[in-house]
Amino acid sequence: MHFTTTDFAAAARTFRALHTDPKRPLLLANAWDSASARIIENAGASAIATTSAGVAWSLGRPDGNALTRDESMAAIARIAGAVSVPVTADLESGYGTTPTEVGETVRAAIDAGAVGINLEDGTQSPDDFADRLTAARAAADRTGVSIFINARTDVFLGGPADPEHLESETATRAARYVGAGADGIFVPGVTNAAAISALVAAIDAPLNVMVGAGSPSVATLASLGVARVSLGSNVIQAAYAVAQRAARELWEQGTYESVGGALEYGEIDGLFAQR
Repeated sequence: MHFTTTDFAAAARTFRALHTDPKRPLLLANAWDSASARIIENAGASAIATTSAGVAWSLGRPDGNALTRDESMAAIARIAGAVSVPVTADLESGYGTTPTEVGETVRAAIDAGAVGINLEDGTQSPDDFADRLTAARAAADRTGVSIFINARTDVFLGGPADPEHLESETATRAARYVGAGADGIFVPGVTNAAAISALVAAIDAPLNVMVGAGSPSVATLASLGVARVSLGSNVIQAAYAVAQRAARELWEQGTYESVGGALEYGEIDGLFAQR
């Protein structure tokens, strides 16, 4: 949906408030195009998050900052234009080499319809990433829209921290990032309940974790104090697995059972016909 300025600011406040319910985390099944976003919204989502990996793959690119800023913004605009709930956009490292350029990306994401963003530290130093967050916060504040900045730290995904100090390193980075302007902290790769509980206690901001098959349930994560739960690229990976199974079954067995659970044509088409 293309919001008016007043509605857009309200959507940003709504999205921010979704991180504050102590009994129910914000649940995000990440989308990569208009159809996936509408399907997820129609399933009951209160917000839509993009997956940069999914957007990249759908455009024939590898994940990992291979998208251009324009490609990313175009995808955000298509998704935001297809739904009526708040959209938060995965901006990877910010599609820029300097904090100023990251600020320009954030402004472009807001113009495209995002009321929340993800930025990730990856292999950057915490200080360099903090500078990017400060620039992102300043750029967002200049628009007058209080977007939610979710700072992702990749410590648990094989970052530089000693394995015995993953939690303390994550907490140290989180404090630095919150001080630089982040509203929430995203820690993909942490799945152990004790570690999650320790991070909730150590981080003075809503904690976001990424889940997939075998991860703790939403109820368990809520009891641990997690504020936001994301499926990340798992949804598009599962969708592509169906494509792979269907193709192999077609060529190898000459049968078609892999597509037996498909959504009805009319159901998908109707999601757009009603708009």
